[in-house]
Amino acid sequence: MSNEHAANDFPGKQTLLQRLRESVTLQDPQQITDAVRSVLSAMLSAGEIELPTEFWQAAADGYARRMLHHQPNEFCLMAMTWGPGQGTNIHDHCGMWCVEGVLTGNIEVVQYELADQSSGRYKFDRCGTMFTGPGSAGSLIPPHEYHTIRNPDDEHVAISIHVYSGEMTTCNVFAPSGDGWYQREQRQLSCDA
Repeated sequence: MSNEHAANDFPGKQTLLQRLRESVTLQDPQQITDAVRSVLSAMLSAGEIELPTEFWQAAADGYARRMLHHQPNEFCLMAMTWGPGQGTNIHDHCGMWCVEGVLTGNIEVVQYELADQSSGRYKFDRCGTMFTGPGSAGSLIPPHEYHTIRNPDDEHVAISIHVYSGEMTTCNVFAPSGDGWYQREQRQLSCDA
């Protein structure tokens, strides 16, 4: 998706984009994600990012993915709107680094490490759970990219802002198949209006 299809301007967008452009010029993924996480956390904590009202609407059939900006060969900026109780299965980011920050509400992130794979099945070790609120931000750098995200609140919407190293159009999703094993499925990702 190109810039012309991304969301219209919103308060804080131009400042955020400038700071992200500076951050992604660093040399390695750890430096980049540290800088992006710092920028995102500071701006979210200060209330400098305000999304249009349509971004506050949850989707009925799962969390909503909405493009904020795509800077080809540099980064992609997305907003995710999580209705009450909505979340993901274990998934990866297909080798892309990512920084995720919370705009509003609370988000639960559970991190996993791949422990075993055999005959097309996968086993994961749960590495920790984080409950994050507005202004918090975390990062994922492959191969440490397996996680779940969900809105643990059963009444309120949560919104997170995601910065990826590119436009994420597919990811691998892992569905439980019994005895602690998971089956991998490649999922095509799209944006919601």
